[in-house]
Parts: sequence; structure tokens; C-alpha cells
Amino acid sequence: MQIGMIGLGKMGYNLALNLANNGHSVYGFDRSSEVRLAAKDKGLHIVDSIEQMLASLPHPRVVWVMVPAGKSSEMVIDGLLQKMKADDIVIDGGNSHYKDSVRRAAQADEKGIDFLDVGTSGGIAGANGGACLMIGGRRDVFERLEPIFKAISIQGGCLYAGESGSGHFLKMVHNGIEYGFMQAIGEGFQVLNQSRYDFDLAEVASVWNNGSVIRSWLMELTESAFKKDAELEHIRGMVASSGEAKWTVETAFELEVPVPVIALSLMMRNRSLEEDSFSAKVVAALRNEFGGHSVVKK
Repeated sequence: MQIGMIGLGKMGYNLALNLANNGHSVYGFDRSSEVRLAAKDKGLHIVDSIEQMLASLPHPRVVWVMVPAGKSSEMVIDGLLQKMKADDIVIDGGNSHYKDSVRRAAQADEKGIDFLDVGTSGGIAGANGGACLMIGGRRDVFERLEPIFKAISIQGGCLYAGESGSGHFLKMVHNGIEYGFMQAIGEGFQVLNQSRYDFDLAEVASVWNNGSVIRSWLMELTESAFKKDAELEHIRGMVASSGEAKWTVETAFELEVPVPVIALSLMMRNRSLEEDSFSAKVVAALRNEFGGHSVVKK
């Protein structure tokens, strides 16, 4: 199948490669000319404008959007809905708010355009070699693209979540849980770091990831981070917030569901912008390991 990919950042670029490696012809666009030039060397069909992309794709067209949530995604998706035709499909694979996805699906439906919201997890490695996808929208539209989604996701990592917004709702809550996991790991390793014992923290992470109750990919990444910098001396404990944990907490308040761990982990990220702590360094290092998120160097 021929697919358009708008946004060739860390996730979009690797998803495009994943699609190409599974036999699909990808027409990629990014507003950065440097990014477009770099992507040409990897066998992707790079276009210089969204208009050129749409002209290159056969009808019904499938365009996957991987741009930051907020103004960027609003501008791109609104533009697509003005330019695309009935039976075309827009996929939003970014971290959009689920209420925005519900609204966009309704706007698309008015024009006869199909819209899927796809929560995408697994970091850069997953995007390239086996993502975890949570997909919301009309089931018949999902079923048309199900072979594509399953081909680029890890086995068992593709879920049709339900009506519009459900895919991004799942990803929102997923990221809230992720915040809590990472905060607990960071706090635990700060206790180890300040204890009387001279632990090799990479070795601790390794043994905890082999047979223990808390074994996980995050623990594997913790080991990787400490192997690169045993005391995390070269980064500051400043951890940005992507917004999805905040949305999770706000939604929990709307539903009257207590989420103290997620709420406190969000507050600790805000605090990390003011104070350098070892636990925040661990969280910053973990975000860099799985998502390539930038760290603040000392």
C-alpha cells in the first residue's frame, strides 16, 4: 500500500522505515528541509509539500500524521480535512488529547473522510521494529488497515480500542502510569545512591531485571543509562512533562477517580525544573533511553 507520513521526527521517521521494511511505499514529508534530505537516503519517497504528497497517493488516500499535539497537529489535520476527499483516511498517531480526536473525527465525518486516532507506544525502538498501537475510530475503517497495523506492531501489540478518541484515551492513561513507574524507579535509586553501601547501580538494575517482581523494559533502560554514566554526573535532573499525565489527572478528577501516584509524579516533574535531584536524573535518563528525549547537560 502507498501511505503518506507527515512528520519525520524520531517517531514518524522510524514508523516510516517500519512501514517501508514491511513492503509499503511511504511518501514522507517534514517541514524541515534538513530532515527531508536525511530521510531520502533510507529509501523513502520524500516530497516537498503536503500537496505534492496528496497528488502522489492513489485514491482513497491514507495519510499518517506524526506531529506534536496542539497547534502543530491542529494545523496539519485541519489542512488535510480541507484538501482530502471522501473515503480518504487520516491517521493521527501523535499524543493528541482524546477530546480533540473525538472532535476531529466528527469534522472528518462531515466530509466523508475517515479518521483514526492511534496511541503509539514503544519508543523509538518500537516504532522501528515493533510498535504497540491502540486504535480508535470506526471498526470497518480499522479493519481496512488492520494488516498494516499488525505488520508494524509487535506480536500482541495491536488493539482496536473502540470509538473515536479511545485510542488516544488509552495512550493518555498509559503515559500517566509510565510517569508513576519512572518516578518510583528514580526515587528507589536515589535511596540506593545515598545509602552507606557502594552499589554498582547498573548491576542492581540488571539483577532486578532478571526474575524480580519489578523486572521491566524500564529497568533494562535504567541499567543502560547507568552503564553510560555510572553516577549520571553529566546530566541535570530536569524532566519535562509532555502533557499526557496532566490530562490523565484532569480526566481522573472529572471521573472522580483518585490517582495520587500519577498526580504526585507529575508534580515531581514540575519540581525537577527547580531543583536538581538524583531521582530526577534517573527519570531524565530513562526518557532519553526510550524516547530520545533531550536531557539538560551539566
